[in-house]
Amino acid sequence: MKKVLISWIGRTDLRAIEESATIGLGPIAQAIGNISFDQIALIGDYPKNEVDNYLRWLSGIKKVPTSIHQTTLTSPTNFGEIYETAVKTIRECLDKFGNDAKLTFHLSPGTPAMAAVWILLAKTQFSAQLIESSKEHGVKHANVPFDISAEFIPSLLNRSDVRLEHLAAGLPPEAPEFDSIIHRSPSMQRLVAKARLAAPRSVPVLIEGESGTGKELLARAIHNASPRNNKPFVAVNCGAIPTELVESEFFGHKKGTFTGAVSDRSGYFESANGGTLFLDEIGELPLSAQVKILRVLQEGEVTRVGDTKAIKIDVRIVAATNRSLIQEVAAGRFRADLFYRLAVAVLLIPPLRERQGDIGHLADHFLGQVEAGTKSLGKKISPAARNLLLCHPWPGNVRELLNTLRRADVWTTGDTIQADDIREALFPVDLQTSEHVLNRGIAEGFNIQEVMAEVARHYLERAMSECGDNKSRAAKLLGMPNYQTLTNWLKKYGLE
Repeated sequence: MKKVLISWIGRTDLRAIEESATIGLGPIAQAIGNISFDQIALIGDYPKNEVDNYLRWLSGIKKVPTSIHQTTLTSPTNFGEIYETAVKTIRECLDKFGNDAKLTFHLSPGTPAMAAVWILLAKTQFSAQLIESSKEHGVKHANVPFDISAEFIPSLLNRSDVRLEHLAAGLPPEAPEFDSIIHRSPSMQRLVAKARLAAPRSVPVLIEGESGTGKELLARAIHNASPRNNKPFVAVNCGAIPTELVESEFFGHKKGTFTGAVSDRSGYFESANGGTLFLDEIGELPLSAQVKILRVLQEGEVTRVGDTKAIKIDVRIVAATNRSLIQEVAAGRFRADLFYRLAVAVLLIPPLRERQGDIGHLADHFLGQVEAGTKSLGKKISPAARNLLLCHPWPGNVRELLNTLRRADVWTTGDTIQADDIREALFPVDLQTSEHVLNRGIAEGFNIQEVMAEVARHYLERAMSECGDNKSRAAKLLGMPNYQTLTNWLKKYGLE
């Protein structure tokens, strides 16, 4: 097992060539003088002639095989560039010296931003020791527990903790990658905040939520906000793969392995190498397929069907399901070991009916999309139509809302979508399969008048339909004293 030191070259290291008598040997030379390493990998952002001069000087201090990874940063505090360069260097070292190489990251050379990135990488993607050194205190191991890293790094950079206060209040940080997730409700604000925190850490993510809540949209936002955003995002509908084709689809196959295998084919894992593999409806996978995918996740390699050579892969898994996987585990339909492998960062998307304040906001956004697609201009939603949208339970969630607005836009000839347009565009709700009116969530706020209005509209519409719009008969059916009372109810709830 190779012991590899990876470090940026700092200004103090370069100065040590001429000033070692006063400032000491510098962090890197001090480290290799006190700790035995088999290999050194240095990252240089200084002119090549200065770096070459330093390498010659360093070899005179102690002869250790050293490689230089020259780079050019636009700024010594550009986190994106620092992160990409550091990860590239680490992966080159692992490719050269093996995945079992014992890595050490040096925090002292370079800028505080560089030290912050080393801490994040050591506590997330790569297992590595952290060291620091100074002329006064020598070389020490830096113990930075993961649970205080989020506090340590802002302090290290002398940054305001406004961002942490923002998160503590339940609000998401600024993240343009999540702009496509339209929301105002506190529950969604907390969800996006959690997703934003999970995005840069290459841990598996499990997204649970009802159909139509936007699980793939959230998965893509997480990928786009991650360091893998320039790599593939491969989405797979696990429920659409026949059992007999699971291995071929996920792991690929060699030519001639079976009838129809006319050429070599890479599977989903290979296609997503370096990026994100989105396993939608993972709860639909049969148990036989689950054990094979678990092995790939554990080993970090796949073997194509009909081949004997394993292929190393680096894939981040984001899985989604409209079921409760922990209940599926209890029922024996999902493997517990695979569940705990996937359920590192778990995100629960609330149904639209529990997202107080989001329906109108989403409707305005979607209507703008519909208008752009149909080239209709200035179309608005009347107050009565908006009220219908707000009171509908939306069993199909955001997808149902979007398609309802599309239908209403198609059938509306004027510049305003009226209540009748929305009513005709809505599908009837089966109260036997929708959430019971007595079991609605109230933690995020609850409008009892809207629920009462929803119930009233449902039975008023049914009575008028069954009685052929005869108000006297409908009033009697509903237990009302006369048709005038029924008329008042119809007007009150926008049905007249």
